[in-house]
Amino acid sequence: VQLQASGGGLVQAGGSLRLSCAGSGRTFSTYAMGWFRQAPGKERDVVAAISWSGTSTYYADSVKGRFTISRDNAKNTVYLQMNSLKPEDTAVYYCAADGRRGIPLKGYDYWGQGTQVTVSS
Repeated sequence: VQLQASGGGLVQAGGSLRLSCAGSGRTFSTYAMGWFRQAPGKERDVVAAISWSGTSTYYADSVKGRFTISRDNAKNTVYLQMNSLKPEDTAVYYCAADGRRGIPLKGYDYWGQGTQVTVSS
């Protein structure tokens, strides 16, 4: 599966952004999806993940209550709604797909290109 992330940009603290990740292929709906981020000098960490059906989700503690992951399998797209953004959310955000059941938190099979999110204070 090929993934294309979009929606990043520059926003002031407290603002919102919605990231989108469009996937190719008729099997998109069978993949768990995740959003990861990597800040300069730091490791890439999982931010949120969603099961293939959309019924189960995971959020990192740092984004709980502020970010929402969702998916529209009819459109082969997964979203990350980011509200109440903070400067520490600044990073390159990546979407990823994995064929395992449940909500994998690492070892994803397929990756999209990153999209930069910058939050100014």
